[in-house]
Amino acid sequence: MEIVYHTLGGIGLLLITIGIITHKRLTQDVLYLVGGILLEIYSLYIRDNIFIILQLVFILAALVDLVVRHPARAKGRATQKRQRG
Repeated sequence: MEIVYHTLGGIGLLLITIGIITHKRLTQDVLYLVGGILLEIYSLYIRDNIFIILQLVFILAALVDLVVRHPARAKGRATQKRQRG
């Protein structure tokens, strides 16, 4: 069972790393969120309180960025299209 948690942690780390090098903001936020959740699962498994708290903050930041920033951009684009049309 240990291999499962190590694999999840590794995948989470890989997703966050890919998120860092990608230039698409929405893709970054999704990769950060999923990678953060996988690393949170791993940190709960290893019972590292500092890592658990760090990942919770990271997940919340990624979630806020995803939910708050992207609908505003989409709304702005819709307004621009209406003004052109």
